[in-house]
Amino acid sequence: MLQEVLEWLGIRQEGTYIDATLGAGGHSEAIAAQLTSGRLISLDRDAQALELARERLKSFGAKVTVVQSPFSRIAEVAQELGIQKVDGVLADLGVSSMQLDQGARGFSFREAAALDMRMNTADELTADEIVNQWSENEIADLLYREADEHDSRRIAKAIVRARPVRDTSHLAMTVAGARKQWGRQRLHPATKTFLALRIAVNREMEELGQFLSRTPAALNSGGRLVVLSYHSREDRIVKHAFQEAERQRTLRVLTRHVIQPTEEEKAANPRSRSAKLRCAERV
Repeated sequence: MLQEVLEWLGIRQEGTYIDATLGAGGHSEAIAAQLTSGRLISLDRDAQALELARERLKSFGAKVTVVQSPFSRIAEVAQELGIQKVDGVLADLGVSSMQLDQGARGFSFREAAALDMRMNTADELTADEIVNQWSENEIADLLYREADEHDSRRIAKAIVRARPVRDTSHLAMTVAGARKQWGRQRLHPATKTFLALRIAVNREMEELGQFLSRTPAALNSGGRLVVLSYHSREDRIVKHAFQEAERQRTLRVLTRHVIQPTEEEKAANPRSRSAKLRCAERV
């Protein structure tokens, strides 16, 4: 949703912007290309992503500053760089296509890989620890809470019985064997299990809550916050945070209904089909 992101950010050539989730650098590149005297700060906690994105963005020189940091530290990073307020912030939530395509990172079940799933490889908790050490009840609660997995109890029991679960392929097969079939399956049976594990390993919901509570104070009056989410719980958190900020009169919600990809984009990029864009403006 690159064009929609740029449209809702309302980029000014002389403005200061933060791409809170740099990833492979596609959004940052497009934002930086619209700046003249402006500045872009791009954050990511994934060291591999930063290394690749730096190369992609080096032609912009000092116009772009790349920082390794979780996006929950957005206010601290801005302060450390001597920036009082910014004119726009973008957060593209979840795992990037680059991370999904690197099988060794353990985000995907398309090939056998270590049960890792850490966005920042310096973090301690891995998917392997959850899958092979957490109790059956803890796993079941996690699957239901983070991914709305209605077969969470059956899946958790199957995972504990299959221990030690060797890798992502073994986990995917274990989940597929335990999950009930509800009519025609559009997604792989292990999709929600992998989603819940990734969210827990990276503390994504806690990070998102902190980011949403801290960002309005970092925006200039009229500055915009654009968030792209990819699953229902994530989108609910963004929606409710925007509504609460509007009640507190710190933000004005600009998207009364979510903005979704065009049919053309969904056809060209199937991974975009679940994307939802919301935008709010600093009052």
